[in-house]
Amino acid sequence: MSVNKEIKRVTTHTIRQMKANGEKIAMLTGYDYSMARILDDAGIDIILVGDSAANVMAGYETTVPITLEEMMFHAAAVVRAAKHALVVVDLPFGTYQGDSSDALKAAVRVMKETGAHALKVEGGIEIQDTVKRIVNAGIPVMGHLGLTPQSIYKFGTYTVRAKEEAEANKLKTDAKYLQDAGCFGIVLEKIPAQLATEVTASLAIPTIGIGAGAGCDGQVLVVHDMLGLNKGFKPKFLRQYLNLYEAIGEAVGHYIRDVKSSAFPNENEQY
Repeated sequence: MSVNKEIKRVTTHTIRQMKANGEKIAMLTGYDYSMARILDDAGIDIILVGDSAANVMAGYETTVPITLEEMMFHAAAVVRAAKHALVVVDLPFGTYQGDSSDALKAAVRVMKETGAHALKVEGGIEIQDTVKRIVNAGIPVMGHLGLTPQSIYKFGTYTVRAKEEAEANKLKTDAKYLQDAGCFGIVLEKIPAQLATEVTASLAIPTIGIGAGAGCDGQVLVVHDMLGLNKGFKPKFLRQYLNLYEAIGEAVGHYIRDVKSSAFPNENEQY
């Protein structure tokens, strides 16, 4: 029996139970009410209101520009739709990397004003004190290691991370630090599969992989990528389940032709 299906609302406790039972965790991003309702009705375990909204919803090149207020707008819409899934919200760049008291204020705002269930932050030992402070306030936190898109200007590239021994060792250490700080789970992005499997086995909390192989406790994809709404974006780790870019384009083209030819609306489509 699926742990997910036994309960009405997926919680952080549910997620830890799923790891303990060997049940894989399915997570997708969501940014608006309509899409979140579809994901929730389909039975998704976690909806991540990712700062990838900066890319797929607003057209920015990176995730850096999106603001706390913009993230809260998306988060509130998703929360209104989700009756079953755990809703996790990214704290955007600049809201938690500095003073931990400012980070806590941002975290509290998101939780109070959107109804979100948990937050996600990027980084390891550098943000350990901030994670502890937020968790101690009663707010669940998910970590994020490996390729951390908010640090793209430091990396200079979206290539696979932790291929070298030093960086791999730091990632292992950071994962333990995040667990000790109170994180209920960690996203592992674009790291070697063997390393992700090793980290997953070393932790009591679940890992969610994206481009990190099958050894993680769960998987996450950007919903726009998985549904083929983004033209031409096909990294190795992405499995595209639909090609909505073409399907929607064809439907819109059909609509345009019907309007131009006066085929729409017909007698049955008017009052």
